[in-house]
Amino acid sequence: MFVKAFFSTLLALVLATAAMGETRTLRVAVLKFGTVNWELDTIRHHGLDVANGYALEVQGMAGGSAAKVAFQGGTADVIVSDWLWVARQRAAGKDYVFIPYSKSVGGLLVTADSRARTMADLRGQKIGIAGGPLDKSWLILQAYAEQNFGFDLATETEQVYGAPPLIFKSALSGEVQAALNFWHFTAKMQASGMRKLVDIGEAAAALGLDPETPLLGYVVKGDLLRASPEVVQGFAASSRAAKDVLAQDDVEWLRLRPRMNAKTDAEFEGLKEGFRVGIPQNAPIDIEAADKMLKLMVKLGGEKLLGAATALPDGTFLPFEG
Repeated sequence: MFVKAFFSTLLALVLATAAMGETRTLRVAVLKFGTVNWELDTIRHHGLDVANGYALEVQGMAGGSAAKVAFQGGTADVIVSDWLWVARQRAAGKDYVFIPYSKSVGGLLVTADSRARTMADLRGQKIGIAGGPLDKSWLILQAYAEQNFGFDLATETEQVYGAPPLIFKSALSGEVQAALNFWHFTAKMQASGMRKLVDIGEAAAALGLDPETPLLGYVVKGDLLRASPEVVQGFAASSRAAKDVLAQDDVEWLRLRPRMNAKTDAEFEGLKEGFRVGIPQNAPIDIEAADKMLKLMVKLGGEKLLGAATALPDGTFLPFEG
């Protein structure tokens, strides 16, 4: 009996010790072909996850809605979204936390031979928009057009909404006279000869917003942050380390090129440069600047965009640890 008890106790100790030594797996649900995969690939390739105390598991999703369902249902620990969505969720009582990923926001493009020189020249024209009528960049452009040129962009132009690839093709074919697309399609459009009429970052700055405020980021639940703060901060550290690699190492980009869907060298260089430009500063987020942006979005998009959020909720951003 004693021997049996002894070995039972020993087995329990061995299992407990093994459990303590297990590396926490962090499940990240992202679009299968999204640009965030370049960073996640870099993390795994260089072992930056294990070096920071966790194991990265990437779950490829067909769409953003599927990723959010997985996140909310508990089958994923991390997704990618913008911090305004996180603020809306926090205002609704959901304890979500934002980790900065990118400040890339793209721009409004026209064809190389377009006569448009300012937004005022777009009156009566057709604009292709990826993201829908509540797209943040579209709302910023509306405020910018009103402030700088005194016209209502939404009522004095015709909008065509569609998926990013469709807007890309419509712009190149001339079906629309201007196009607002996600940053990586903006890079491809420029590589194809289109020119930027308005940079969203510059438009935001003209409205008194801080273009350094990163819009896109990783989202985790507060429960995970409280239970395993070292894992969440480790993930943030590995994200920053991967950005440092991608900011400096051209060879790393050659390794990633097969998954970048760049059809030409010009597209490849544009995507690489676009990603690098979008790397946020390694510094705390300016809370006052973020609150100012949120309040402008409330003014422009209202409850449809931000729900009950009227000011930046406390705890929206992950505490900065450098």
